[in-house]
Amino acid sequence: MLAALALAGCSPAHEGGRAATGTALATDGIQSSGTVGNAHARVGEIWYFALPVPYNSSSKPIEIKEVAVEHIPSGIRVLEYGAYDLNDTEGLPILAREGDSYTPEFAKLKNYATHPVKVAAGKESGVFYLAKMKITAPPEDTARDCRFAYEQGGRAYAQTLDCELELKVSEVAEQ
Repeated sequence: MLAALALAGCSPAHEGGRAATGTALATDGIQSSGTVGNAHARVGEIWYFALPVPYNSSSKPIEIKEVAVEHIPSGIRVLEYGAYDLNDTEGLPILAREGDSYTPEFAKLKNYATHPVKVAAGKESGVFYLAKMKITAPPEDTARDCRFAYEQGGRAYAQTLDCELELKVSEVAEQ
């Protein structure tokens, strides 16, 4: 169940086939500085990385249509994107390894990514997005730059927020 949704192809807001650069999302959230990560990851593991929780700082509502981590390094493959209610996960799991006792069972939760997520003006979303990633080889770099594609007032926008994930495969973990 791939959760990344495609933008409508022929929206009047697309200029030359591209969405305008948006400014509705706040850029100073909890994940806007610093790097989350793990220094003892292993090849083959699956990790869940939460993108910044959308906060609509504008005076008009938005509908988020698609999210993506823009820079995915060699050694990491995105399996899917999901959108989950913060109440269902008892808070924001910024980084979680599949199978750990504290990791929510995302497969059993409602995934809201199949429809646009609405965020009211001046409000934080109750739904957060995450990337399900698999380590295929020791990562060459960090995963970073979280892009949100949304509509506001009938226009399509894309906005990239700061986010960064570093998964290191330790020598002990590779054996």
